[in-house]
Amino acid sequence: MKIRYAAKTDVGLKRTHNEDYFSLIEDEQLFMVADGMGGHASGEVASKMAADAIAEFYLRTKDEDATWPYKMDRQLSYIENRLVCGIKLANYRIFEAASQDIRFKGMGTTIVALLLNGEKLYVAHVGDSRCYRVREGKIQQLTRDHSLLEDYMDAKPDMTEEEKRNFPHKNVITRALGMRDTVQVDIKREEIKDGDTFVLCSDGLSGMVRDEGITELVSGSADLEAAVNSLIDAANRSGGVDNITALVLQCTNGGAKGNGT
Repeated sequence: MKIRYAAKTDVGLKRTHNEDYFSLIEDEQLFMVADGMGGHASGEVASKMAADAIAEFYLRTKDEDATWPYKMDRQLSYIENRLVCGIKLANYRIFEAASQDIRFKGMGTTIVALLLNGEKLYVAHVGDSRCYRVREGKIQQLTRDHSLLEDYMDAKPDMTEEEKRNFPHKNVITRALGMRDTVQVDIKREEIKDGDTFVLCSDGLSGMVRDEGITELVSGSADLEAAVNSLIDAANRSGGVDNITALVLQCTNGGAKGNGT
């Protein structure tokens, strides 16, 4: 499977600093986007801490005899357990830092991570940062937001688009790294098809650009850097009220792996 990717983060038009963070562990084919929260600059501390903790865990567990900080879930594969455990460790590190240092009190972050393994991919997330798949011109959200709006939509499935847009607490998330000493991580496995494009993003993109807009900007794009720039620009044109991060990943059959930036 040939992989191409590009990513960019932008402060947006309303914020003074960027609390989003994206990262990748190239030899593991693991891609991550985190959206930090908290007073002062602690959100950006939390989002980077999450990515660093996961990277450290993956490096340490290259040794198959390494001890894991959490028990394996027998319902999950080794690959799924490793990803979930890395995110749980990141959660604990953030919670611990926030508990011990008054500067970081209340900090937390969302996380969405995509891991490629052969013809399969694994998506794990906590919070409302999203993973989309664009396949044959159609978009599908592979993650479910951990938010009050999503819970309300479950209770009221006939909610109109206008009601969703005007929902008063739509930015309130119900799950994030650092909120408690333990966290539930959602994970799913998907088959990869030739030509699949995946978008990892913070809600600074998904809250500003509709699904059809994302589809149009990434479908069949030969230049992934241009596609990422277009996504950021579209979010800013719609108001740019939050930090914006987009990571676009394209999978095609055959050939060696190639990179964007």
